[in-house]
Amino acid sequence: MCHYCGCREIPLIKEFIAEHERVTDAAGDALRALRQGETARAQALVEVMAGELRSHWRGEENGLFAVMRTDPEYAHYIQALEREHRELEALLPALDLSDPADVATLTEAVGELHRHIAKEEDGLFPASLTALDGEQWNRSMAAWREAHPA
Repeated sequence: MCHYCGCREIPLIKEFIAEHERVTDAAGDALRALRQGETARAQALVEVMAGELRSHWRGEENGLFAVMRTDPEYAHYIQALEREHRELEALLPALDLSDPADVATLTEAVGELHRHIAKEEDGLFPASLTALDGEQWNRSMAAWREAHPA
């Protein structure tokens, strides 16, 4: 992610980035567990990923994405990000990590997840600094809070 635009200082963006880090940490731990033959541990970590992503996506899609997609400049970009969310959402619970083909699929999906996160952190989040007004930030943060009631 870039470190020059200042978006990392926006509370909502900080939350999204922290969620990205928790998901990628769990993903990396799952892949390491698989290399060590710890299939059950890897499966548990994939479930952690899926749970974190569900609330993360709900917060993004109902908040930041919803307000930014009203601008035609961002609508197609956001549509592609949401499509990637749905693909990973369908993939994770279907994986059988005792199957080498599914291990390869997970490995590929983790790489795709990193690329997806870069699209958000290097593209959409910096753009949000100039695209959103105060009311839109408030709506985005309210949606994130609703997705994270605890």
